[in-house]
Amino acid sequence: IMNGAESLVATLLKGDVNVCFTNPGTSEMHFVAALDQYEEMRSILCLFEGCATGAADGYFRMQRTPASTLLHLGPGLANGLANLHNAKKASSGIVNIVGEHALDHIKLNAPLTSDIEGIARPVSHWVKTSKSSKDIAIDGAEAIKNARVNPGQIATLILPGDTAWNEGSKLESVEFKSSSNKVSADLIQEGVEALKNAKNPLILVGGAALEEKNLIKIAKIADKMNCPIKTDWFNARLDKGAGRINSVRIPYVVDNAVEVLKSFDTILIIGARRPVAFFAYPDKPGVLTQDSTKFVELASLSDDITDLIEKLSDKIGVSNIVPSTMSELKIPEIPKGPINTTSLGMVLGALIPENAIVVDESVTTGREFFYQTAGSHPHTWLNNCGGSIGFGMPVAIGAAVACPDQKVISLEGDGSAMYTVQSLWTMARENLDIVVLIFANQSYKILQGELTNVGVDNPGKSALEMLSLKDPSLDWVSVSKGMGVDGVRVDNIEDLVKNFKHGLKENGPFLIEVMI
Repeated sequence: IMNGAESLVATLLKGDVNVCFTNPGTSEMHFVAALDQYEEMRSILCLFEGCATGAADGYFRMQRTPASTLLHLGPGLANGLANLHNAKKASSGIVNIVGEHALDHIKLNAPLTSDIEGIARPVSHWVKTSKSSKDIAIDGAEAIKNARVNPGQIATLILPGDTAWNEGSKLESVEFKSSSNKVSADLIQEGVEALKNAKNPLILVGGAALEEKNLIKIAKIADKMNCPIKTDWFNARLDKGAGRINSVRIPYVVDNAVEVLKSFDTILIIGARRPVAFFAYPDKPGVLTQDSTKFVELASLSDDITDLIEKLSDKIGVSNIVPSTMSELKIPEIPKGPINTTSLGMVLGALIPENAIVVDESVTTGREFFYQTAGSHPHTWLNNCGGSIGFGMPVAIGAAVACPDQKVISLEGDGSAMYTVQSLWTMARENLDIVVLIFANQSYKILQGELTNVGVDNPGKSALEMLSLKDPSLDWVSVSKGMGVDGVRVDNIEDLVKNFKHGLKENGPFLIEVMI
């Protein structure tokens, strides 16, 4: 006879959820004990819940199937909210298992009692509290089904302690198939006519439209219609490099974005959204396009984008000629001397290995990296779609677990990395094949620019101190080694290249603190 927790683990496995990123507490101990009964469930301990939720995001982006988290009551879930926000914006599928007090204990208002459903709802598409151990398998199957809704959703199942330890029910079958909406023939025809009639059209793509085969077909459509393709600045996943389409991103900076988009009279949207500024600024627009711009929204993320692209290709009649926007292998020359944003980008462009996964939270340091790596060996680039920092290293954990045969490169600002620094310990414990580059400008550099953007031209001592990471300065090599990851500090290109090559060659985690 299995208890409720055991029936849940068995149901997760039946639903192809076989990785659990955990940070458990007392109320989850029966789930923890159940893991001993099911060796197929890989359980990975994270020392902070934001690492667990971010890792589940990275896992889905690369594997395209959900992982599970295991979190402790409302405060544990709250600790994971920032990266659940990022995951929701990236349309990543996750099954959250959140422990709760036993049902009779909730009414006692013990110190950890909270409104877990209320905490979960803003970052979840589906939330449910199990009421009986006999319901756990059914509820678990429903959670998996909802997490798999195209393109990916966050399902949060709340597990009261007594529903975990009381007798469970038999395994439920789990529905795998998630149907997508087909785009109507009339709307496809409208899109074709819009491209033909426009003076200066643009195709704006995101989501599944950025998958390698889909993007090649879109590039052929763009060539046939004599119009460019662009993507948002932040994308959940983009395959790029030699032999893949060179996707030009809309700039992050408002003035630059407005300038780039101002001439397009028609924008065809496939899996993307209308371009807006990341923040509001005094005397700057929030909408980045002109009032006169016509939009034709062909497909949302939940639509069958691959089917749409096939039908659009047939309607327009594309050729088999290699698209003009296909990137050729063009490895930058490795520079020498001081480290700056340009030389850093050239080093990355030269050394990124084939099939590497790049997780980008480089913030201000890395704004040009994307372009400097366009001709590198083919690789995959993961961006932060939600803007909540502390994204990079946890997502790198999930990507490395999902794709153990691919090298993961984590590009991190020093300020952002401190939010989920505990990730290094999990990397060491699991011996994950990740090279972490910490760009140590010893400041919240992006906020120095944001002060100017909101009209503060001459910030004083107090304001500047809020943006500085000095006094004391962070020592990333000591932090990294203290968590079990070997690390070095470099302050010139030659040492960076030597140590980056070493990290790429070795198996397991390695950190480089890059002084800027």
